[in-house]
Amino acid sequence: MSYKNRKPGYSKFILIFVALRVLLNAFGISRFGFHRDEFLHLVLADHLDWGYKEVPPFIAVLAKISLSVFGDSEFASRVFPTIASGLIVWLTGRIVVELGGRRFAITLACLSLTFAPAFVASGYLFQPVVFDQLWWVVTVWLFCKYLNTADVRYLYWLGAAVGLGMLTKYTMAFFTGSLIIGILISKERKLLFNKHVLISALIAFLIFLPNVIWQFVHHLPVITHMKELRATQLDYVKPSDFIFEQLLVNGPSLFIWLTGFVFLLVSFKLRRFRYLAIAYVMIFLFLVYMDGKAYYIFGAYPMLFAAGGFAVEKLIKRSWVVLRVAVVVFLILPNLLLLPLFLPVLSLDKTLAAFKYASEHAEFLKFAVTWEDQKQHPLTQDYADMLGWEEMAQKAAAAYHSLTPEQQKHAQIYADNYGEAGALHHYHKKYNMPDVVSLNSSFALWAPDNLDGKYIIYVDDDDNVTARLAPLLESYKQTGEVLTPLAREKGTRIYILVNPSPKLNEVYRAELAKKRLQ
Repeated sequence: MSYKNRKPGYSKFILIFVALRVLLNAFGISRFGFHRDEFLHLVLADHLDWGYKEVPPFIAVLAKISLSVFGDSEFASRVFPTIASGLIVWLTGRIVVELGGRRFAITLACLSLTFAPAFVASGYLFQPVVFDQLWWVVTVWLFCKYLNTADVRYLYWLGAAVGLGMLTKYTMAFFTGSLIIGILISKERKLLFNKHVLISALIAFLIFLPNVIWQFVHHLPVITHMKELRATQLDYVKPSDFIFEQLLVNGPSLFIWLTGFVFLLVSFKLRRFRYLAIAYVMIFLFLVYMDGKAYYIFGAYPMLFAAGGFAVEKLIKRSWVVLRVAVVVFLILPNLLLLPLFLPVLSLDKTLAAFKYASEHAEFLKFAVTWEDQKQHPLTQDYADMLGWEEMAQKAAAAYHSLTPEQQKHAQIYADNYGEAGALHHYHKKYNMPDVVSLNSSFALWAPDNLDGKYIIYVDDDDNVTARLAPLLESYKQTGEVLTPLAREKGTRIYILVNPSPKLNEVYRAELAKKRLQ
């Protein structure tokens, strides 16, 4: 049967699951507050460029559009992630159709994706993660379309998707490389040996080229960032932890993607798509070797869910209605019970109670509350990173407004880390205070040349003012402290530094020069 004569693509049916995913996000996107990383990505909107120290520029463009069109609330900032989550579900359903699956296969694949803890937790925050996942899925769908139609236009769009994916997150390079290896190993390798593939690669390169140039102009900060990431986070990730978490992060959907993975390897009906399983193995082994975080590979699971939906549909006959219903319930019910642990659908008190109950009755869920410090906490690190920010901004503003109008003319606000700086930037207009200065993260790219205020509102999560800064000041006093329970920034202090000596500015300028070379 030719591709054109296949049955309809079930578009309206897939939209049911898209709507379900969007609705799920809507229940949780306004609770708790902004995430630390969201502040950083939103501030990039005010400093549009072809690159930043941590991320390529795509997220900055989205931030600019989001702030301009939707506003600066938590709900507004999470509109684009919610749209991206819905598109991922849509494309997963479309991949099922390309594999030859029907309604039951679409149902299994889309429900697996919609309720899997990995995608619930990563699909609502304004971070590059969800957009990175989207480009991975777009890439798979486009190549499946090309494989089924031999229409070279899909290759050209594939090149554009890879280029935009590289402008979103550099992990796209790992996935693209894995796909290429998977195709070369499979019997479909002949599809890569034509001029249209080269044109597609050229399209990807040209789209990504401005960021490459920016990286070289700015002394390749991506290398420095990766070194810091390995030293502060990745070195604590054990290969065994990465492997173990892959078995847990999707909940009961594990059985769908594992079935799909096996089916891709051994099934005659999916033999043309075997490269997807090989690509998963390649990216999996690479991330194990690189001590990658568990979420780095999440974008590869939708294609396995699609294959798993197809496989289970073939294994469970239409007449076995009760068994089909049981499988659907098995996919949804346990993940619904786990939902508050990964999406803030409940109040903070009820969420804490849910975590306490889970820790007492489900030992395997301890990975969810294990932070980068490898210690267990009452909440997930993401939830703790969403607490206390506006309190910090209010207290920094109170310190600033405690100065006389004349003193305020000679005042600056300085924050030690990007979360603090991002929060102070986000709220500085609301609380009528100057914009923040910081040398942490990408803030160093637009930091002023001098820190020469006579009064500095200093925000820091370390108690280092007495030991490190006091000799360089006429005086200082602590004016506030973040007291929000369970916030990662709990204990962060706000100081007023009075009449810093010129030596402090020399230290600042030396550090700024160093940061600009990294």
